[in-house]
Amino acid sequence: MFRRKLTALDYHNPDTFDCSDESQYRNCIVWLEDQKIRHYKIEDRGSLRNVHSSDWPTAFNKFLQDVSCPFAEQQRKESLDWLLGLAVRYEYGDNVEKYKDCPPVTTNRDTSVDPLVNLDSNSPDFKAGVTALSNILKIQRHDDYLVMLKAIRILIQERLSPDAIAKASHNKEGIPVTLDKHILGFDTGDATLNEAAQILRLLHIEELRQLQTKINEAIVAVQAIIADPKTDHRLGKVGR
Repeated sequence: MFRRKLTALDYHNPDTFDCSDESQYRNCIVWLEDQKIRHYKIEDRGSLRNVHSSDWPTAFNKFLQDVSCPFAEQQRKESLDWLLGLAVRYEYGDNVEKYKDCPPVTTNRDTSVDPLVNLDSNSPDFKAGVTALSNILKIQRHDDYLVMLKAIRILIQERLSPDAIAKASHNKEGIPVTLDKHILGFDTGDATLNEAAQILRLLHIEELRQLQTKINEAIVAVQAIIADPKTDHRLGKVGR
């Protein structure tokens, strides 16, 4: 599954690379940092280069965090695939002239077919993309990436669609409020302080209304996911 990216990066053994082999896996990570990513200065790569150390997983996890990878060291395939994608982007950025005349890759696929039909929800690319979107939109992580994608779709429809943005950006004229009609409930002994207290109370009520609106939106979003007949909310998984 990594062969194409490793080949594009001129890795020495893309056809025989085995992600499950601990030695090959660690050496590949070091090669990516040394040759393509180069996030650390040479003198700061010692811990990552020490592939025989029992502390290597800790160094690797720190490296993932430093390059803003959305995956952890335990997610071996996903993190490696993400790093390969990062290395490919850097490789192209460093050698634009070299690749600018390369012919586009062609396939025999029917271009009219919906690309989502053959979407592999278990592929590292899919998981990395959904994770990146959820981080940008500040959506809570879920073990099922299809559930996360559904939550992303709901948020985009409700908040980021052209109609939703137009509605949110529409300036509403304020409604005049007569303070005399709102009972404060106590008396400070000063008319000015009483008026200020009434204004603060009205602002507090408005904040509570906005909070309730957000809570209602969250409930609706959760209900939309649970109500899907394909979703078994008891298991937290989407039915196949």
